[in-house]
Amino acid sequence: MREIEQIYHNDFGIAFYWKNHNETLFDKIQLVFKETGFCFSISELKDFDDLIEDSMIANECCDECALKNKCHKFLLKTPCSQIDLAVSMDELKAIEDLVKGSLFKITLEEYVYGVGMN
Repeated sequence: MREIEQIYHNDFGIAFYWKNHNETLFDKIQLVFKETGFCFSISELKDFDDLIEDSMIANECCDECALKNKCHKFLLKTPCSQIDLAVSMDELKAIEDLVKGSLFKITLEEYVYGVGMN
């Protein structure tokens, strides 16, 4: 099995960098959830974050619904134009946490080990 360097995880999935011969490959982020894996650049991960936000806004009717976020399903667009995912609102919230948490950790690492170094 290949080695990884974890970026962020929650109960729904994980984001990580692949390692090759003990060297971390920072050019792509592997995002795995719901038996699905995406290998995104940081730019694509940010695009996915925007698409998740759009879906949250378009499908925020769940507060008034008797099923309370459990209904099945609506389509979530991805940065891969040929791929949409069928997700519930609960799954969308978990994906949102995974993506936002990953972007936060990546940004923090870039600051601490980049601009923030003295």
